[in-house]
Amino acid sequence: MFVEQEIKIGVDDRKRLEAIARSFRGARALSRNVKAVLLAANGLHDRDIAKQLRVSRVQVRQWRNRYAKTGLDSILDRLPDGVGGAAAAVQSPDSRGDAEASPAILPDPDPSEHPEAPSVGKKDLPRSDFLQVMRERGFAADCTDSQGLETALRSGVVSGYIGFDATAPSLHAGSLIQIMMLRWLQKTGHRPIVLMGGGTSMVGDPSFRAEERPLLEPESIRTNIDGIRAVFMRFLDFGDGPSDAVMANNGDWLGDLNYLDFLRSVGRHFSVNRMLGFESVKSRLDREQSLSFLEFNYMVLQAYDFAELSRRYGCALQMGGSDQWGNIVNGIDLTRRLHNAEVYGLTSPLLTTASGDKMGKSAGGAVWLNSEMLSSYEFWQYWRNVDDADVGRFLKLFTELPVGECEILGALRDSEINDAKIRLANEVTSLCHGEDAARDAESTAAEVFRKGGVGDGLPTLSLSASDVGDGISVAQILVRSGLASSGKEARRLVAGNGVRIDGSLLTDAGLLLDRKALASPVKLSAGRKRHALVTLAS
Repeated sequence: MFVEQEIKIGVDDRKRLEAIARSFRGARALSRNVKAVLLAANGLHDRDIAKQLRVSRVQVRQWRNRYAKTGLDSILDRLPDGVGGAAAAVQSPDSRGDAEASPAILPDPDPSEHPEAPSVGKKDLPRSDFLQVMRERGFAADCTDSQGLETALRSGVVSGYIGFDATAPSLHAGSLIQIMMLRWLQKTGHRPIVLMGGGTSMVGDPSFRAEERPLLEPESIRTNIDGIRAVFMRFLDFGDGPSDAVMANNGDWLGDLNYLDFLRSVGRHFSVNRMLGFESVKSRLDREQSLSFLEFNYMVLQAYDFAELSRRYGCALQMGGSDQWGNIVNGIDLTRRLHNAEVYGLTSPLLTTASGDKMGKSAGGAVWLNSEMLSSYEFWQYWRNVDDADVGRFLKLFTELPVGECEILGALRDSEINDAKIRLANEVTSLCHGEDAARDAESTAAEVFRKGGVGDGLPTLSLSASDVGDGISVAQILVRSGLASSGKEARRLVAGNGVRIDGSLLTDAGLLLDRKALASPVKLSAGRKRHALVTLAS
C-alpha cells in the first residue's frame, strides 16, 4: 500500500498511484521525478528512493510534494505507451495543476501545442540539439515549458544563463554540472551568459541551508569573481559573436537600486504566501530555524536578475540545480509581468555520488576547479577514485565523449573499470586544467602507484626551519598537508594503520620529524590513494 509520508494524498489519487506502480516495473523510459512518485506508491521511503535514483532526499520530497498538490493528470499524460494500465481508467475528481508552480516532465515535443512545429509524429519530430544533449547525458530534471523551449531553440539563437555567487575564490566540482550545461548550450549554437553574483553575494542564497551565510565584504567578492572568471575562460569562448559567451555581474544593476522604487515596481508582484510555500523556504521554517529578512529578499533579487538579463541581453532561459526551482519560477513570472517576454526554466538533478555523498567534496575538503587551490594531480586523483557505479554517469555529465562510448566504459567491471576511471580523470582534467596537466597527473600517478616512486607532481608541503623547530609531529604534518582535516582524524588514521612514511607503516601519531629527517623529501601516505611530499625549505 502507498505510504503517506508528510503529505496528504487523496484516496482516488492513491488508487491511481498504486495502479500505475503495478505496471511501472521495468518501465525505463520514465523521468526520475515520475519514478520517485511511483516508487513511493510501492511503499519505499525517501532514503531508499533517493539511493535508487541517485538523488538527494530533499529532491525526492520536492517531487512527491509537487505531484501530491497538483494531482496526477500530468503524470498520466506523459507516461510511455503501455505504462499506467488500469490507472488511466481511474479518474480523479479534483485533479488540477498550476502550470506556473509545477514543473513539466521533459516529454517528446507535441506538435499540436505548437502549430509552427512540423506536423509529424512524435518520434519523427526534430528535437533541438541542446535539449537532446540534456536528455541523453542526464542533465535535465524539470522544465517549465519543454515544448515552448524546444520551439524557441529550433527557431534561432537562445540566450541562457546560470548565476554563480562569489562566495569563494573558485568554484568546486559540485558546480561542474552547471558549467557543462553552459558549455553544451554554446556548442549547440546558442549563447551562454555567466552571471556573477556581485550583488547577491552580499546577501547569500538561503536555499536548503540550515543557517545564514556569513556576509562578505565587497573587496572579497571582487577577488572571488576574478578567481571564478579564470575557470570559465577554459570552458567557454567569450566575444561579440551571436553565440559567444557573455559574463555579466548583477552588482551592476542591484547596487544602484532605489529601495522605495524597487518595492513599488517589483515588490508588488511577489506574494509572500507563495514565497513561504516554496520548499527551499518551508524546509527551513519547518525546522524552526531562523530565516532573516535579508535572506528572504534573495529570491526577489534573483527573480529581478532574470528580468534584467531579459531586458539587456534578450535572455530567454534560466538554468540551475533543482534546488533553484522556486527562484527560477519567480524570475519567469516577474519577467513576463515586467517585459511581457516568453522565458523558460530548466533544472538539473541535485547530484550526489553513488555512496550518497554531496558532489564536489573529498576526504581532504572541497574539490576546487582552480589549480591554485587544488593541484592538478589531486584533482585528477579525485576523478580516478570515484565509485565504480558513478563512472558511466560522470563520463556523460563531465566529458564530451560520445554517449555510446560513455555507456560502454561505464559497463566495464572488475579491473577493467580502472581504465575507464583513468579515461574519466584525463578527460575532466584536460577540460579544467589542460591536456598537459592531465598527462603529468597520470604520469605521476603511474610512478607513485605502479613503480612505488615519489612522483614530481605530488602535492608538496614545504616546511620552514621555524615550523619544524626541535621536531614536528606526524599528526601535525597530516593536517597541514591536507591528508587529514584535524588532529583527531590524523590520530584515527594512524591507529587504523592507514598512514605510511616512505612506504613504512606508522604506528605512533606523536612521532617527531626533525630537520635531519626532512633533509630529503619525505613521502607521506594516508590510505592507498592519498599522498603528499614533505620538504624542508632551504
